[in-house]
Amino acid sequence: MKIVAVCGMGIGTSVLLKMNTEKVLDQLGVDGQVEAADISAARGSASDANLVLTSAELAEELGPVDAEVVVIDNFFDMEEITAKLKAHVEG
Repeated sequence: MKIVAVCGMGIGTSVLLKMNTEKVLDQLGVDGQVEAADISAARGSASDANLVLTSAELAEELGPVDAEVVVIDNFFDMEEITAKLKAHVEG
């Protein structure tokens, strides 16, 4: 599973979201690759991704992509990230 964590600049909050997503995937026992990206790079990265994780504001700015876009309201909230990933991993 490939996941792209997206923020505006691709260096701060997307790296935090990437790290938290990796922790959740590990806890769920899911093999996945998580990439941090800025909004412009995310459009290309999403072409072969399964999921894009981002904020509501950036989800609108991202526009249509091939991957499913999942809005994360709080990048620090491990429970939210777990619940949203679990819903997509377990189907």
